[in-house]
Amino acid sequence: MIEKLPFSRDNRLAFHFSGAVTEEDYTKILIPALEDAIAEHDNVRMLVRVDNDLTDYTLGALLEDARVGLMHWRGFDRVALVADKAWIRRAVQAFSIFMPCPVMVFALAEEDQARRWLSESLGSIHQTDLGGGVLHVQLLGKLDSSVYAEEEQDLNAFIRANDRFRLLLDLREFDGWQGLGAVADHLKLVRDHRHFVSRMAVVGSSRYAKLARRVSSKFINADVRHFDDDELSKAMAWISED
Repeated sequence: MIEKLPFSRDNRLAFHFSGAVTEEDYTKILIPALEDAIAEHDNVRMLVRVDNDLTDYTLGALLEDARVGLMHWRGFDRVALVADKAWIRRAVQAFSIFMPCPVMVFALAEEDQARRWLSESLGSIHQTDLGGGVLHVQLLGKLDSSVYAEEEQDLNAFIRANDRFRLLLDLREFDGWQGLGAVADHLKLVRDHRHFVSRMAVVGSSRYAKLARRVSSKFINADVRHFDDDELSKAMAWISED
């Protein structure tokens, strides 16, 4: 059976899987709750607790599981699985690389930790106007899709005030993306704003910084240079010079 559990936020959903899970559990409980939440909030974060007494998982339920993922994959902002069964944990971890959102697996004893993970901020983007048409953008931690939606408004406001600007992209504390959706949002942001950049400095020694340098030089019609972690001041001097 599938049981909907309470959660403290409207765009958070929690479900309890136990005993025999059937196609009817999906069509009458999980899917209506999910569709109502996505219709109201666009993106939802979902916790799924799978008890050890899960005794049956019918073919109909398996097909319905796949259908839910295909129909609503852009509606998931973050998914936490709470389970001890090894085969379930392995299956979700293997499939998670194809999900557009962050997916984490927790043990049954870690449900409180899973709920905190669904509620906390995973990463952030800091934008600082350095004056003279120079924008300092810091990518911190692991980013998910919600971060880009929040920051794009600030970026657009800066662009309205600066038809062309110089970008100092600071990746010294960047740890990558949470899910394919965040990667897609990052590439969309680059595509939509690349024509406004007149000069770009990429700071960081990680593979992400070196990748950003290569990709930016292909997409952005501007002078793009790379600086190592300890060369921030050098990068700031170069990005600001006439």
